[in-house]
Amino acid sequence: MDVSEITIPGDTPGTAWRLPVLRFASRDPKAPKVYIQAALHAGELPGTVLLHFLCEKLRQAENEGRIAGDITIVPQANPIGAAQSHFGELQGRFDLGSRTNFNRDFPLISIGDRATLIEGLDNYPATDRLKRQLLHMALGADLVLDLHCDDESLQYAYIDEAFWPEAADLAAALDMQAVLLSDGESSAFEEAVGFAWKYEIPGDRRSRLPGRLSVTVELRGRRDVDPGLAKKDADGLWRFLVTRGIVGEEKAWPAAFSGPAVPLDNVEILRAPEGGAVLFHRNIGDRVAEGDLLATIVTRPGQPGGDIDLHAPQAGLILTRTSDRLVRRRGDLMKIASDNPSKASRKAGTLEN
Repeated sequence: MDVSEITIPGDTPGTAWRLPVLRFASRDPKAPKVYIQAALHAGELPGTVLLHFLCEKLRQAENEGRIAGDITIVPQANPIGAAQSHFGELQGRFDLGSRTNFNRDFPLISIGDRATLIEGLDNYPATDRLKRQLLHMALGADLVLDLHCDDESLQYAYIDEAFWPEAADLAAALDMQAVLLSDGESSAFEEAVGFAWKYEIPGDRRSRLPGRLSVTVELRGRRDVDPGLAKKDADGLWRFLVTRGIVGEEKAWPAAFSGPAVPLDNVEILRAPEGGAVLFHRNIGDRVAEGDLLATIVTRPGQPGGDIDLHAPQAGLILTRTSDRLVRRRGDLMKIASDNPSKASRKAGTLEN
């Protein structure tokens, strides 16, 4: 395993960030190349600990000559966000300087322009330099996995329709409970990777990308940083690498993916109509019917009519739930993967900021 560091100069004198990069070299030039990163939102650590245990398996495979395809791993992809602590609370989702989500505003380029990402880096602030370096590394691979987590959540993934159903092997290997099929219309990291491949010929959009994959994996919730879960997920990701011919081992095919795979338009987001204390009546993983009581918002404690009941707009599977119990007006409470499109309007792109 080769370990190197990318240095990202800070935007003020005397500061700099170091980005460790782990690489396993291939023995088969025809094998797929894979890039995996974690903690782009710096406080989302299930992917970081997964990669810690996966690298143990990869080092052993490397010693035995069983690494077929190039593997690049960035286990802590956001040193800038990891240093942002405000009154004791890590603020790793948004850059405090620009107020931009660390998983947005990635350059949307054609794969033929990959080299331009790291040209003239001195002209960019640190957060943009970080994004351009990450995207440049990812575009050197065939398979790209961006490991995140949600708040309180099942295991699921955002997968562009251009990669589905070929990517069902990843969903099965990681025992995902749902897949959200995205439309690839944002500047998030995994969609910027897909954009570069789709527009390999500028102006000519490809709708299918066989042999390629760019995916955001949501590894349950932020508090699910657990040795047992991390080792289980590392084993699952190992099975995926075996299945795709990146590491050599007798293939043990994972069971077929059996969860729902629904377009983003079918995701119901339950939001708080007013601020207050939230009481949940249903948990993640529950299947609900239209009209089921999901939550109560206590808006005026002790007063007549001081609470509001919220019901399921349609049947579906509860994917996520907020860990906050004091919620703001229009704050997201739940995501529900449903069989039918939501009646709520949705712009193309990601579900949330």
